[in-house]
Amino acid sequence: MILVTGASGLVGSHLLCELTQEAPIVRALYRSENRKQDTKEIFNFYFKEKAELFFNKIEWIQGDILSLTDLALMFVDITHVYHCAALVSFHKADFHRCLQVNREGTANIVNFCLKHKVEKLCYVSSTAALSYNSNGLTDESFKWIPGPEVSGYSISKFAAEKEVWRGIEEGLNAVIINPCVILGPGNWKESSLSIFKSASKGIGFYPSGSNAIVDVRDVVLSMHYLMNAEISSKKFLCTGPNISFKELLEALAIQFNKRAPKIKSPRWLSLVVASFSEVINLILRKRDGLTIESVYSAYKNITYDNRLICEATGVKFHSLSDTLDHAINGKIERN
Repeated sequence: MILVTGASGLVGSHLLCELTQEAPIVRALYRSENRKQDTKEIFNFYFKEKAELFFNKIEWIQGDILSLTDLALMFVDITHVYHCAALVSFHKADFHRCLQVNREGTANIVNFCLKHKVEKLCYVSSTAALSYNSNGLTDESFKWIPGPEVSGYSISKFAAEKEVWRGIEEGLNAVIINPCVILGPGNWKESSLSIFKSASKGIGFYPSGSNAIVDVRDVVLSMHYLMNAEISSKKFLCTGPNISFKELLEALAIQFNKRAPKIKSPRWLSLVVASFSEVINLILRKRDGLTIESVYSAYKNITYDNRLICEATGVKFHSLSDTLDHAINGKIERN
């Protein structure tokens, strides 16, 4: 039986859509009933009248990867594990929670995989767990380097990867996949999809950085292939089109029939706004707006080399326009 952690997230929900077309039963770990309902909406989007047929092939277990009691129940009869669960936050106030969920949670998953002699683990990491080449393409060889502008999330994902490599040293059959900014159908209040909500209202400013985006369908196909291939003890960047944030915001403006951003926001000004935003968030106990760590990221110019995963899996990555069309058509409404 297959176990998917983080099953109600963007990657997890789309992975379930892929797996339930083949596997008789898939066990899925989730935390929130609302997020579970989002997953059902994803199934409705893809499968229409057959949504119930595939959705009912999921054995849902509400639990926490930090709970050894919950994990003991989850791992009964499990042969393969897709570990998608993570906390994504660039708020400094969430650093310790990020480290707990991402590092300790992954350590728990690795330990249970070893204990139960799981046949294979696929871990969803992030490009944040690598350093980058400021003078050209970044590939899997760029090892993570600490620094004053490294986010707490980056630290936590690098630490989580170390737990997977530790498991590999102890005999675990595992692969690691490192996606960039993932876009696809889902709730626009969640994680990377919040950019759609902002763009639908119009964005007048843009940062000077660049990164890559990747379609969630491509991430899932890559994971599924790597899990079933004779590939082990390797990590793969999973990135689609390299693009500047200006180009991304212009493409989104066209999608929403809004005016494209014309003003390049200076880094110092964005940092000032982010500093005030973080203070307000601390006072009001919210997680809205810019953060200092997200500003650092928005002004880096990073381009990725995805040749390794293309050669290994044969996945043809979707274009930016295809990804944006698909994501907007699959919007999920939830208060």
